[in-house]
Amino acid sequence: MNPRHFAVALLISFFSFASLNAGTVWIDELNLTTVEQEGGAPVKKLALGGHALTIAGQTFARGYSTHAESWLAIQLDGQARTFSAKVGIDDEVKGKPGGSVEFVVLVDGQKLWSSGLMRTGDAAKPCDVPLAKVKLLELVVTDGEDNNYYDHADWVDAKIESAGPSTFATVARAVSEPYILTPAPPASPRINGARVFGVRPGSPFLFTVPASGQRPMTFSATGLPAGLELDAMTGRITGRLTNPGTYAVILRAGNAAGRTESPLRIVCGDQIALTPPMGWNSWNCFAQEVSADKVKRAADTMVRTGLINHGWTYINVDDFWQNHRASKDPTLTGEVRDAQGNIRPNSRFGDMKALADYIHNLGLKAGLYSSPGPWTCGGCAGSYGHELQDAQAYAGWGFDYLKYDWCSYGGLTLGLAASDPKLPSVEWGKGTSNVDLAQKPYRLMGEYLRQQPRDIVYSLCQYGMSDVWLWGGSVAGNSWRTTNDISGNWKSMRNIILAQDIPAPWAKPGNWNDPDMLILGYIGWGNPKPTRLTPDEQYLHFSLWCLFSAPLLIGCDMEKLDAFTLGLLTNDEVIALDQDPLGQQARCVDTVGDVRVYSKKLEDGSVAVGFCNFGARPAELKYANLAGLRLAGRQQVRDIWRQKVVGTVTIGREAWPLVIPTHGIVLLKFTAVPAPIP
Repeated sequence: MNPRHFAVALLISFFSFASLNAGTVWIDELNLTTVEQEGGAPVKKLALGGHALTIAGQTFARGYSTHAESWLAIQLDGQARTFSAKVGIDDEVKGKPGGSVEFVVLVDGQKLWSSGLMRTGDAAKPCDVPLAKVKLLELVVTDGEDNNYYDHADWVDAKIESAGPSTFATVARAVSEPYILTPAPPASPRINGARVFGVRPGSPFLFTVPASGQRPMTFSATGLPAGLELDAMTGRITGRLTNPGTYAVILRAGNAAGRTESPLRIVCGDQIALTPPMGWNSWNCFAQEVSADKVKRAADTMVRTGLINHGWTYINVDDFWQNHRASKDPTLTGEVRDAQGNIRPNSRFGDMKALADYIHNLGLKAGLYSSPGPWTCGGCAGSYGHELQDAQAYAGWGFDYLKYDWCSYGGLTLGLAASDPKLPSVEWGKGTSNVDLAQKPYRLMGEYLRQQPRDIVYSLCQYGMSDVWLWGGSVAGNSWRTTNDISGNWKSMRNIILAQDIPAPWAKPGNWNDPDMLILGYIGWGNPKPTRLTPDEQYLHFSLWCLFSAPLLIGCDMEKLDAFTLGLLTNDEVIALDQDPLGQQARCVDTVGDVRVYSKKLEDGSVAVGFCNFGARPAELKYANLAGLRLAGRQQVRDIWRQKVVGTVTIGREAWPLVIPTHGIVLLKFTAVPAPIP
C-alpha cells in the first residue's frame, strides 16, 4: 500500500474509533449529592421551587437548579473535550428582593469563564469551555455581593462532551483536618461565664451557675440578696428582687476533686443583658421545619453536652412557630389569631407555655421570634396591629428573648409615609434613611415589652438600616443586627467582619452590635451539612465574635455536635472575652499586608489582641507595633486558645513573632508585669 494511502486510512480509522467512543454526559445525570449550596439541595430538571426551569421566559428541559453560593466539582482526568451550558436566575423568584449572582467555571483551580453579574430577568447566557487535558471541572455560583436572598441559579442544557467515558464522578470538597486547641477541662470544679448579671425589679430571676468539672457537684453562695435562693444541687438561682441595687455575691462549687469560688455582681436596675446573650437559634438548621420536639431536643443537648456549664443559656425558636398565610402543609395551617386577636401557635408547637416551662426546668431560658409587619419573612403571622397582645402573650408563656425581624414591615412604609408628610418614603438598605420611620415599630414593641412583668431580651433584626446602632438602645433594644444575614461561607463572613468597625463605638453593657449567628457545626436550612468554613476560618470566626462582644447564637444542629465544634464552643478563656463586664468591642487598630490586628481592652486592664490573616497564604511576621495596641512596659503574653503563657515582651524593644494560618487567627492576651520592688 502506498504509504500516503496507509497514513490516510490510519487517520480515518483513528477518528472513527474516537467518534465511536465520544459522547455527551449531561450534568443532570451525575450524582449531585456532593453539591454545596446555601440551604437545601440542588434539583435536577426543575427549578428549586419545583417549577419548570425557566430563564427570562424561556423554558428548558435539561439542567439543574441550585442556590447561591454553590459549588460542584467533577473529576475529568483528561477524558473530556468541552463543557457547555446556559446560565441565569430562574423566573420563579421574579418580584422577590435580591436575585443577583455570578456563574464561574474553574478548570484545575483556574477561572476560565465567568458570566459577570446576572440579575433576575436577564436572558440566559451561553457558556462554552474547552476541557482537553483538564483533570477537575468546578461549577461555582457566587452571591453577587448583595447577599444570597432568592438566588435560584440555573445551569441549563449543561453537558460535557466526553472523549470516551459515559459518565464522570462528582467529588466532595477536600476539607483540612480539624485540630482542637482547647485544653480538656479539669475534673475539679471551675466556675465560668459572665461575672455580672442584670435584672429588673420584680422580674423572675433565673441564673444557672456555669461550672465545669466532675459531677455530682454542690453549690453555695454568700452575699445573695433577699428574695433569691440557690439550689445547692442544680446551681440555679431563682426568685425575685424588689429593691434596686448592686449586690456582690461569691459563688462556690465543690466536688470530689476540689472546690472553687468566683465573684458574681448582680445589678438590679433598669438594664438587662449586661453581657451579650449566649445560646442557640433554630433557623440555620431547621428553618421552616422547626417543631417543639426539635427545640426540646436542642435544649436537652445543651445540657447533655455540658454547654450549659460554659454559659450557654438561651434556646431560641425562630420563624415558623406560628401559622402560615398560604402553606399547604397541614401543620402550618389554621387561624393565625383567635376571635380576640390572640396569636395562635401552629400544631407543631401547641402549648407554648409548656415549651417555655420545659426549657426553664433545664436551667435554660427560652426565646421567640416575630416581625413588626403583618407577616414574618417566611410568611407566618407577624405582630402588626397586635403588638401589645403579643408582648403580653410572650411574657405570659414565659419567654425571655424576642427577635423582632423587619420583614413585611418594609412593605408598609410607603403607606405610612403617604399618611404622614413628615415621614417620606425611603429606599431601605442603602445608607442612612428616615430614622423616625425606622424606629417606629421597634419603639412600639420595646415599650410593650418593658411593661411586662418579666425580663425579655429585645433583639432588633433590621439588618443595620438607618444606622441602628445610633438609636437601638433608645427604643429599648438590647442588640441589633449590623448587616444582612450571614451565609455559611468565608466570603460572607469576611464581608460582615469588615463592616464591624463602624458600629463598634456604640457597643456597651445592655446594648450590643450583632453580626448574626455563628456558622459552625452542621448548618443548612432543613438539610444540615458541615459548615464550609475551614478549621482555621472557624477559629477566626468564633474568636472575632468574642472580641466583638457579639451575641453568641449557635445555629447548628445540636445533635450533630462533634468534638471539634464542642472545643470551639467550650473554651472559657475565649468566651470570657465576649462576656467581659467592661463590654468594649474590639476594633481594627493596625493592618500589615493581609493581616488585620483587632484590639479589645478588658475590665482587668489587660488587652486581648487578634492577629487575623485575610490572605490566601499563611502569614509570617515579627509584629513590632505593640505600642499601638495601648500597651507599655513589660507584658506577659498568653495564648488564649491554648490557655497558657507563651512568654513576655518589652514594648518598644522587642517584636512578637507570628505565624498565622490562611484565614486564621493568633489570639493573645497581654497583661502588664509589675515592676520589681527595688
